[in-house]
Amino acid sequence: QLIPLIGFISIGLGSAVLYLLRLALYSPDVSWDRKNNPEPWNKLSPTDQYKFLAVSTDYKSLKKDRPSF
Repeated sequence: QLIPLIGFISIGLGSAVLYLLRLALYSPDVSWDRKNNPEPWNKLSPTDQYKFLAVSTDYKSLKKDRPSF
């Protein structure tokens, strides 16, 4: 009777670990290389989708409305 409980807990922990890895590797807020790329969020174009789930936003049709640094 404990096998399903262990399975569900393992799936929950595994998905939490995968989500944390996704945040650490693909998020523009995290900078692993401070020498070569200290501010990675400035190099994002308006068409880059950085949200996990975008329900109503079409990122391909956005225009740049911020200055380039």
